[in-house]
Amino acid sequence: MSDNVKVLVVGAGAMAQEYCKVLKALEYEPVVIGRGEEKAAKLEAEFGVQVLRGGIENNIDNMQELPEYAIVAVDVEYLAHTAMILLEHGVKNILLEKPAGITREEVAAVAELSREKDAKVYVAYNRRFYASVQKALEIIEEDGGVSSFHFEFTEWVHVFEKLNFSEVKKQVMFLGNSTHVIDLAFFLGGAPKEMSSYVQGELAWNKGIKSYAGAGVSEKGILFTYQSNWSAPGRWAVEVLTDQHRLYFKPMEKLQIQEKGSVAVGPVEIDDELDVLYKPGLYRQTESFLKGIEDGKKVAIEEQLAHWEFFEKIEGKL
Repeated sequence: MSDNVKVLVVGAGAMAQEYCKVLKALEYEPVVIGRGEEKAAKLEAEFGVQVLRGGIENNIDNMQELPEYAIVAVDVEYLAHTAMILLEHGVKNILLEKPAGITREEVAAVAELSREKDAKVYVAYNRRFYASVQKALEIIEEDGGVSSFHFEFTEWVHVFEKLNFSEVKKQVMFLGNSTHVIDLAFFLGGAPKEMSSYVQGELAWNKGIKSYAGAGVSEKGILFTYQSNWSAPGRWAVEVLTDQHRLYFKPMEKLQIQEKGSVAVGPVEIDDELDVLYKPGLYRQTESFLKGIEDGKKVAIEEQLAHWEFFEKIEGKL
């Protein structure tokens, strides 16, 4: 892009750095607002962009002209609040890191305000944009569609326990992390129409659920199952079955395939150059957002609000 279109990035941490890397590659100019000095200085040194300190509240009224597009990559407890500030100040296009808020009420408030302001807010589920997912979509179409699917969203609590997570981040780990897997599974097979969900046990780490299991039928009439045990070994995984193949996302950046009539599982060749150069899925997601590409992969805030019900059901809150 030759005219140096500016994009506002709110946040200066690891995700903001990844977005700045992508924006530079797409030839957009990041305008960054951060809070703390350490992260701001690191981002400035690495990407050569000025970072305004003090947070969105202390800077937005002093900006002469707000960019038309904004990316929100702040801590999870500030996502909805930051989006609301941007909407109130007239920003019309926002890419909001998942899960967009920590309660249904927060997400509903963002959705309502975006409608009032005639703005577009998308939630950043970047795994929909993986090269592995694009290839799987092509295979699924060739095979005549999905016949069933299964997913697992086990989180590595034994690793999290050693990290300095805030209490809020601990409490919303399911929403902030596990919904990446859940969103992708239902993107491929259809959102649940009917679902039975079960939870069991309690983790010492965050007093959250230890294990999950469930099954149902999607809006496309496709049967699905899921399970997750956060106290046992495991990893994220999605399996999609067609009448001809079983497709494995395990790890999710890669695609493996099993042919009908064979027990062998082998890798599928994918063009994942962008997923290697940048945080996987982020380049295509950011490009889709900024260029308004109609790829069917972006998650509008209204869709995220609609998904909140099955998120809560899986988590045992309904």
